[in-house]
Amino acid sequence: MKPLEGIRVLEVAMYGFVPSAGAVLADWGADVVKVEHAVTGDPQRGLRRTGTFVVEGDPNPNVAHANRGKRSIGLDMSTPEGQEVLRELTKSADVFLTSFLPGARARLKIDVADIKAVNPDIVYARGTALGPRGPESDRGGYDMTAFWCRAGTAASITPRGTEGMVPPPGPAYGDTISGTNLAGGIAAALLRRERTGEAPVVDVSLLGSGLWSLGHSIGLSLHLDRAWEGTKPGAHASPANPLTGLYRTSDDRYLSFVMLQPAKFWATVCRCLGRPDLADDPRFASAESIAEHTADAVKELRATIATRTLAEWSTDLAALDGPWAPVQDTLQAAADAQVRANGYIGQAGDLELVSSPVQFDVEDTTLGAAPEFAAQTEEILTGLGYDWDRILALKASGAIT
Repeated sequence: MKPLEGIRVLEVAMYGFVPSAGAVLADWGADVVKVEHAVTGDPQRGLRRTGTFVVEGDPNPNVAHANRGKRSIGLDMSTPEGQEVLRELTKSADVFLTSFLPGARARLKIDVADIKAVNPDIVYARGTALGPRGPESDRGGYDMTAFWCRAGTAASITPRGTEGMVPPPGPAYGDTISGTNLAGGIAAALLRRERTGEAPVVDVSLLGSGLWSLGHSIGLSLHLDRAWEGTKPGAHASPANPLTGLYRTSDDRYLSFVMLQPAKFWATVCRCLGRPDLADDPRFASAESIAEHTADAVKELRATIATRTLAEWSTDLAALDGPWAPVQDTLQAAADAQVRANGYIGQAGDLELVSSPVQFDVEDTTLGAAPEFAAQTEEILTGLGYDWDRILALKASGAIT
């Protein structure tokens, strides 16, 4: 049994951030009903191009990533009939999840007071760009603006002197991280409700999540009054540690070493690399001498590692107990045997998608397919007790698809 089985989530949200929270809750077993506009649906359904990637036809990973495992109802919440359906859905829900801005929430009568008046025990969860308080609380935004740029990552990762900025590594990067944060907050709120009977309001923003993701760096910056600065790609990571940095292999791949105690691992690394002579070299006999001769050590390691492929070195380094990893692209990461062994990628209908990162009882997370637009409208309404005459009347009014 999944931990959130029996929990009902009513999701009134669009695009990537808040729907990705709903996807995590669905991964954990919740019944998530996605409310989409009766005519246009979630605008994310129209996203076919991301960067140089173009998806033709269905299934569409741009939709499925943040919407797998849900049921969809097409509903026009601006009509009295649509609002009545929403109230009926609210009565049986445990969580109301929304990304709508304050003005839209007020206009559609889905703000906290409106929803709590229908169901006082519901957990109301909001995902916003900039937080629920302050002079800009009513402004919208995307992960590029609020998470990546405003919260500090863009400037921190871009080397000084670079024109422009380093962009996010992929679409919905900040959305997905923030959505996971929101799902965790909802789970905590459900626990509080169970223990105290109080159903709190949950808030997570892209800005707050971006700051949290960079929290270690910001803490250092505030303490030392110095902004974090990115380093140029290719530069060795540490001037005093040859075992923290990148090394190119003969097939133009990279090994990443992150061994913060170089003296502890130096001899083993050298032997794994077939260079026992370096293990006995007096220049590298202690932590102090390694730090002093880091440039020499880096030169030696670069020359050695450049002679063989990543696959060959991966075999030889398998016995190394110090932290290291191959630098992998998205296809290589998805094919990684360790990724597959842990079920970090699962089947969701006709697509393979990344599972949300929390597992229970050492079992793979079961993923559901993303729903077609409004595919479960009639099923959801009959579950509420609506008969066919009433459903047909709603269709005739335009309140439902």
